[in-house]
Amino acid sequence: MSEKELRRSMSVLPIGTVMKLTDLSARQIRYYEQQELILPERNEGNRRMYSLNDIDRLLEIKDYLDEGLNISGIKEVYKKQQMIEQEKKKNREKQLTDTDVRRILEDEFLHISGLMPPSSTLNNQKL
Repeated sequence: MSEKELRRSMSVLPIGTVMKLTDLSARQIRYYEQQELILPERNEGNRRMYSLNDIDRLLEIKDYLDEGLNISGIKEVYKKQQMIEQEKKKNREKQLTDTDVRRILEDEFLHISGLMPPSSTLNNQKL
């Protein structure tokens, strides 16, 4: 995680500041938390502390509501976004590394040149 993202995710803002920045009431903010659209951290005194990412999310929720989406529709949007992110992460993990590509090419060249039998090519590939 980059330093910028780390700082954006630090929960340092109390609800009063968040209310001023988002033009939302404390009741609205707590409702969105109850609906699990945001998950602020709690400090030692059990007070909600919000990050810049939480504020971005609250403003995004506010925009979705202004566009006519209801809470369940907003939850669907976030669920789809999460699924897309998980799929992207899975695809990044499946990508071949430079070392994998070099090993496969080397095996193919050895096979084509006749220096390695075809059955050993399959045993060397671990994909």
